[in-house]
Amino acid sequence: MNLALPALVPVLPALGAAATLAVGKKAPGLARPLAIVPVAVSAVLALVVALQLGTGQALDAATRLTPTGGPDIALALHLDGFSSLISVLVGLVATCVQVYSTAYLRKDPRYPSYAALVSLFTAAMFLVVYSGDLIVLLVGWEVMGICSYFLIGHHWETEDARSASLKAFLVTKLGDVPFLFGIFLLGADAGSFRIPDVLAAATDGRLGHPTLIALLLLAGVAGKSAQFPLHTWLPDAMAGPTPVSALIHAATMVAAGIYLVARLLPVFLLSGAALVVLAVMAAVTMIGSALCALAQDDLKRVLAYSTVGQLGYMAGALAAGDREASVFHLVSHGAFKALLFLAAGVVIHAAHTNSISAMSRIPGLRKRVPDAYWTMGIALVALVGLPPFSGFFSKEAVLTAAEHAANGEALTNGLGPASAVPEAAGWIVLISAGLTALLTAAYATRLFLVSFHSPQAAGAPQAAASQAGASQAVAPAAGHEADAPYSPELDEADPATAEPPAMRWPLWVLAIPTMGFGVAGLRSDWLPALLDGGSLRPSAVTAVIGTGLAVVGVLAAYGAWRSATARLATGRPAPADAGRVPEQAGAPAAEVIVADPGRTLLGPLFGPARHGFGVDRLYHALFVRPVTAAARLVRFLDREVVETYVRGSGVGANLLGRAVRLAQTGNAQTYLSALLAGVVLLAVLVAV
Repeated sequence: MNLALPALVPVLPALGAAATLAVGKKAPGLARPLAIVPVAVSAVLALVVALQLGTGQALDAATRLTPTGGPDIALALHLDGFSSLISVLVGLVATCVQVYSTAYLRKDPRYPSYAALVSLFTAAMFLVVYSGDLIVLLVGWEVMGICSYFLIGHHWETEDARSASLKAFLVTKLGDVPFLFGIFLLGADAGSFRIPDVLAAATDGRLGHPTLIALLLLAGVAGKSAQFPLHTWLPDAMAGPTPVSALIHAATMVAAGIYLVARLLPVFLLSGAALVVLAVMAAVTMIGSALCALAQDDLKRVLAYSTVGQLGYMAGALAAGDREASVFHLVSHGAFKALLFLAAGVVIHAAHTNSISAMSRIPGLRKRVPDAYWTMGIALVALVGLPPFSGFFSKEAVLTAAEHAANGEALTNGLGPASAVPEAAGWIVLISAGLTALLTAAYATRLFLVSFHSPQAAGAPQAAASQAGASQAVAPAAGHEADAPYSPELDEADPATAEPPAMRWPLWVLAIPTMGFGVAGLRSDWLPALLDGGSLRPSAVTAVIGTGLAVVGVLAAYGAWRSATARLATGRPAPADAGRVPEQAGAPAAEVIVADPGRTLLGPLFGPARHGFGVDRLYHALFVRPVTAAARLVRFLDREVVETYVRGSGVGANLLGRAVRLAQTGNAQTYLSALLAGVVLLAVLVAV
């Protein structure tokens, strides 16, 4: 293989980013082609590289960048089935996002900088995937972090976007500090930062501190992949533009942590304690995020919590020792979650609000956005995990991996002995994943029914729709629920304008892998041959149980929705402010009454789940307030103590100067008299 091909994959988006920043303001017409073409070409090159590499092959190439006095840092390339598969996913999603953004942000004056940051972010993710050196991988890791900060805060004029971007940056950096020490310790133990050398050292048992290394790396993974306890930044990050969520929070940055653990899984297999910690982290993340998703009113926050939970699935598969199942679900989830976010953008464009309770009162919403309606339905079925869509096969692969680990037969596929995975880790993942499958089906069904099939919208007067004319514009909804967390995004679209093709055809492009990618794992000479060669077929037991739990969740949500709508129809009054255009920032002024099955299903847990079970408040009390108080104390000491001494020294010097100045009279007789007096005094002292 010509090494120029894989080298160009991350280089082209980086060059496109530089070109977009350079000429975007002066020649706005060039910003869009400069944003799309390099990323699209990189996506094609990633596919070509994957095809040329083939299955069961690996490619390593490196050149030393600099000596360090210890392990050298090398510009290294490491290609195998995992990097090939994920690079194709990144290229596909990034291209769809760039095309989609040309329409979604077509009137945004800061579009050139936005497009450049998306291209740079894409280049950084390609660098993470292709890098064969941990230090170079860390560079891509950190570039993604700073790009996410700017992209989440794209609408910096709003307080929500500013605080969300700062929170995302600080929380992820909190995990990156131990992650950095973990990489240094791993390189010191292995004698190299090259990934093949690290894996060889792990296989030979030459790592002196495997548990400490694994736990330090897990801190960075928890931050980047939004796992408990560093998951709180992701729901708030929905204040950024919706296409950013489709890229960062579905297929790239949040997947980087999972990819790193999958790449270094032999290191983690040396520590059963680290695998149990990873299993517990995944279990808490899965269940907690699914409960939170069932209570959210903001459409994008539902998808954000869903992303957190699905990342928990991937982490759970890794805790069970099966990186094939984890990466299978990573790619499957990247396709259907990117589709969900982009479809949500179309719905938000039409409804003029993020609130699903507000959408429930819009007549004819699903007819207004048929492409988004059908593709979102397809993606939600994949999210629930019903056959034959991709989510079914990848979710069942995770459950099968957990089942084998629970029985002491972990599917490590030759990366380590099956006994390296504690049975407790398998049971933790299996039970929590089953419960999460039930909850996922419930919140996905709730989202679809409340947004598109509410009787309030179906029975609403059609006057607003008839006044819309040929454009078929929907009537604006009332506000969102008063106590619901809300991630407003500046609404730059006219709801009376139909979505352009650039916002519609990417949905159908992503719908293809959402529907068909799962079958790639059925035959051993397809997807498994590209990865570790193990089986990705679902076992009969977990397939029946997992699908059964998903069906139960769908039926429970549907029954609760029917019950809630019946109660609402029997006497609940309509909101007093019906017909008000929803605000895009700030809290709503009135309570919104909606048939929400989440309230019925969660009962007393609904309120805590809506607010993330108070984790943010806990962190605010434990960390933010003490740090703020310490900062105030430091400011007081600096201004009132340190500056007092500084000012005091200045005042003392000033007083001394004034005293000396009194002796400077300019009278020669006075000076001579003082001189003679001094001489006499000295003579007396000498004589005595």
